[in-house]
Amino acid sequence: MTSEPTTPPAAPERPELPDHLSVDPRSPHHVAAVFEHDVGIRLNGKERHDVEEYCISEGWVKVPAGKTVDRRGRPLLIKIKGAVEAFYR
Repeated sequence: MTSEPTTPPAAPERPELPDHLSVDPRSPHHVAAVFEHDVGIRLNGKERHDVEEYCISEGWVKVPAGKTVDRRGRPLLIKIKGAVEAFYR
């Protein structure tokens, strides 16, 4: 009886983070496979937890504008520009 080295179970493969990503499932920039993992966003070196949408190449994120909502009940978003970095936690 020979014992073969056991390999640890493979970690689930994470998809590459896109340049433009949105939390809203109705958006054409929504990628459901990415949201199966915990995604983090840094804007100008500071981690943000309220980002609804981002674009790395254009350098902006969209975040809710306080408690303000539109007529459909969705939060109004404001665009903040700066150096954007997306990563998996």
